[in-house]
Amino acid sequence: MRRALSRAIPPLALALPVAASAASAPADLPPYTQAYQPQGTDERGLWMLADEDERNLRDSKFVINDPALQAYVGGVLCRAVGEDRCRGVRIYLVRVASFNANMAPNGTMQLWSGLLLRVRSEAELAAVLGHEFAHFELRHSLAGFRQRRSATDIAAWASFLGQYGPAIQQTAIGSIFQFNREQEKQADLLSLKYAIQSPYSAQAASHIWQRLMGEADATALGRKQRSQRYDRVAFFATHPTNLDRATYLSTLSADVAVKPEAAESYSTALAKWLPEFLSDQLKLNDFGGTEYLLASLAGEHWTAPLLFARAELYRQRGNPRDLVAAADFYRSALGADPDMADAWRGLGLCLMRDRQQVEGTVALKNYIRLRPQAADISMLHAMIGE
Repeated sequence: MRRALSRAIPPLALALPVAASAASAPADLPPYTQAYQPQGTDERGLWMLADEDERNLRDSKFVINDPALQAYVGGVLCRAVGEDRCRGVRIYLVRVASFNANMAPNGTMQLWSGLLLRVRSEAELAAVLGHEFAHFELRHSLAGFRQRRSATDIAAWASFLGQYGPAIQQTAIGSIFQFNREQEKQADLLSLKYAIQSPYSAQAASHIWQRLMGEADATALGRKQRSQRYDRVAFFATHPTNLDRATYLSTLSADVAVKPEAAESYSTALAKWLPEFLSDQLKLNDFGGTEYLLASLAGEHWTAPLLFARAELYRQRGNPRDLVAAADFYRSALGADPDMADAWRGLGLCLMRDRQQVEGTVALKNYIRLRPQAADISMLHAMIGE
């Protein structure tokens, strides 16, 4: 996942050593230094920029101001990486519908709401938090800055080397992305070490990448596009493929004792925000991916919020057959929660658009009864002829 300020940048394969991938994930964690302070001009400069970014982030309207949810996520981090490691981290929950998280070199961690929507348990959340903290503990931002500087300097000088210049420049550019992928793998492996010593299941990490592949395929299918390749790495890829990550994380955790994933406690903690996050997802105009995500979230049990979101998804697409399906989903949501006002509203609008005025009027009157002060009351009164 994306790290703030800078990415780990690889050195030239011809001139600098590329970090080797670990073949296994030993259980022993590296020694950790409390109250680390930046060393040298490069690192102090990075921290200064990170501090300024954090000041701007702190006042952003996109930050979710929910102390209970933030404390819950912080507790998962501490259980994932240990109390000694988590104390210096400041977590910001940011309302952005995409799957992403990042960690700045000064200890600022961002988690996007799209990620919170997609993970299924504390164990999966712990895997993500551990991955981001691993970037911080391994000082990847500093290494990335220095490697980027070295690679771009060599690429600049290569422009004076005539016919050999373009090949060297291409190598320099490719090494940037190659080393970045290496650092992502290093963070995955250190995160797995955290998981082995935590109360959470180490197998959970691979589940995330498997589902993300399914969602990406569903998005491509819904947009009539070709699915991306997971069996090879693109030249400009900054991360290993999702298939690669799912495979090596699954393989390395196969012999580790299975521990709890804490799915129910995660669902309870997220319940307050689930309708909001689902609403944000619907605005992405991604019918196939959203349909896959909703089905994945529901499993064998469709709750009222998930049924409502599915109804909204079909109603917004608005094909005649979609209106029929949407009305059924609204009715199912109301069967689970008869006081869900927005479901009455959606059902009424759906039926009105499908020329079922009598039943649509009844539904809209139920919405008006439940939300007498809603901003759209006047419009709805006009629709039903009152």
